[in-house]
Amino acid sequence: MAISAKAGADDAGASMAINFRLGTRGSPLALTQAAMVRDALCAAHGWAAETVALVVIRTTGDRVQDRPLAEIGGKALWTKELDRALLEEEIDAAVHSMKDVETIRPAAIRIAAMLPRADVRDRLIGADTVAALPAGAVVGTSSPRRRAQLLRLRPDLSVVTFRGNVDTRLAKLAAGEAQATLLAAAGLDRLGRDGVGRPIATDDMLPAPAQGAVGIEVRHADHRAALIVAAIDDPATSACVAAERALLAHLGADCHSPVAALAALSGAMLTLRAELIAEDGSAWVEGSGEGTDGALVAAELAADLLARAPAVVRQLFQP
Repeated sequence: MAISAKAGADDAGASMAINFRLGTRGSPLALTQAAMVRDALCAAHGWAAETVALVVIRTTGDRVQDRPLAEIGGKALWTKELDRALLEEEIDAAVHSMKDVETIRPAAIRIAAMLPRADVRDRLIGADTVAALPAGAVVGTSSPRRRAQLLRLRPDLSVVTFRGNVDTRLAKLAAGEAQATLLAAAGLDRLGRDGVGRPIATDDMLPAPAQGAVGIEVRHADHRAALIVAAIDDPATSACVAAERALLAHLGADCHSPVAALAALSGAMLTLRAELIAEDGSAWVEGSGEGTDGALVAAELAADLLARAPAVVRQLFQP
């Protein structure tokens, strides 16, 4: 289905058919990522940029900024309005930061493609390293995973809630609400902030599952949209993120669960590392697995981690 749109200021009297409508949140990072998807689609299909519309959908997660996501509905706050727009055919596809997408998705929606994954690491802003933070330093983050990892490394830290987009969090830091914060390197890079903060090695702080990945969802029955989007899929990213998300599903993890995971491909061999951590960082379990079937690797690793996890950690998961 095509709709009409103005071609632009240089040809104000003309109209150009819209080939595809991409739904996105309205934050600067979300719009940047949606533009990346638009540009990739145009390159793959030979379309003009004006023929792919970016449709901004305001989400509850964008509106409510004063409480942790886990207290007000979790990751669905980023997706439910986009899901509604997709299912009601207001858009042809939805663009997501995959780490913000809940593990169990509606049956009528499917992940159709992912862009090549960016830097998966976190960046520490406010100090060179976690070890270099002053005793009792205040660190802002809204992520249960980052909170638990920080307290595992530095039990003396005071971790306070930081929510909002990148600029909002940096402004809170500049205003003295905390002495440091953590942000995803991928988001900073996509916003042209590649010089902000110090990257933390994944051996020191494993990232969130699907961190750094941009995914595109379509209606399950919309074969035209699926074919269009499949042209820009990065198979390695899709395989790794699928394994990380499968791990979450087998763990029964939700937005309250401090879990970190990272998959990597070497030829056909997939390696998956993960760790589960108590909320206060006082206990944890970590492990890895490998194989050619990412779903099986995820299932076996989840079972192994839960079998070895201390009770205080195991109770955070509901397989």
